[in-house]
Amino acid sequence: MGKNRHHKTSIMQKLLLLLVLAICLTSGKIYATTWDEPWADQVIKGASSFILAKVLACDEEKGISIQIIKTISGKELKDSLFISDFYLLNICSSSGHGPEFHTPPIDSCYFFITQNQEGKYCIATPTTGFDFVQGGQVMATFRHSYHKASVPVDVYEKAMTAVFNNYHDLPFDKSYMEGFVNEYLNKAPAGFNEEEINTFFLQHVALECVHHLKLNINEKLLLPFLNDSNNLHNQLSAARAMNAFNTETNKQELLKAIGDTSKRIFVRVICVWSLGELDPKELKEQLQNLVPSASDESDGFGGNIMDPRVCTHVPSLKNALEELIKKL
Repeated sequence: MGKNRHHKTSIMQKLLLLLVLAICLTSGKIYATTWDEPWADQVIKGASSFILAKVLACDEEKGISIQIIKTISGKELKDSLFISDFYLLNICSSSGHGPEFHTPPIDSCYFFITQNQEGKYCIATPTTGFDFVQGGQVMATFRHSYHKASVPVDVYEKAMTAVFNNYHDLPFDKSYMEGFVNEYLNKAPAGFNEEEINTFFLQHVALECVHHLKLNINEKLLLPFLNDSNNLHNQLSAARAMNAFNTETNKQELLKAIGDTSKRIFVRVICVWSLGELDPKELKEQLQNLVPSASDESDGFGGNIMDPRVCTHVPSLKNALEELIKKL
């Protein structure tokens, strides 16, 4: 009984920490400026260095001082440096205050950094381009800063290094990643209850790594996650991962999901995007047939209207289909 209570408390602490981080990142005057938050794919591709560092100080207006612990991959950075700008900040609105820097109390932090033409060190936006470490867990962004996962440090480093290296044409441990992915995707899709939450987070990493790395696994492993009606996050990650398989079977599964009105529009839009990466010219007529009944309502991350990421754009299903059809 005591062990179960302790385990439940631990899970609740993890979920509470994710909430606290979100509140910290959107507190204060930061809401006065809003931006279209980039996906993890763009953030990782746009960085020249992936590092682990201690945060020494944070000035909301000027930037973040860090002490580098190690450069994990990319251009080597040493000693200390000052992060003072952003490399993917697409401003939507402003009401007198510019974007600000915020860091909650943390043990250490992984950063995706690049140096701009003015020589300034940059993260992607005030709310992404970094993953906090707390109590041996990383608040990891493998999909989008709206959707973080609590992941053990060793798993995070191996998986994120593989993703960074793949996007920067560097070698990575494909054998380890395929083993990790197969281990967790051969399990039943996990949920948010206390017995399953850790598995859920690791399955999130596994699915997102299939998307990022285009791993050679059995594509059928994705279907239970795509069709998990109890878990939007499993559906979203599986829909993203399906861009890894340019097969007729996979294309048909994506087409079926796009037309499945029981799924949220957000999931169906992701399926359109994944299908689009597979250049499905042979499905153009079938996709055109879906347009008349496709919703033109917006769906996406939702969230608090005071969140600075509030204008992050996800198209309607109709618009996503029309954009794909134009390219075919």
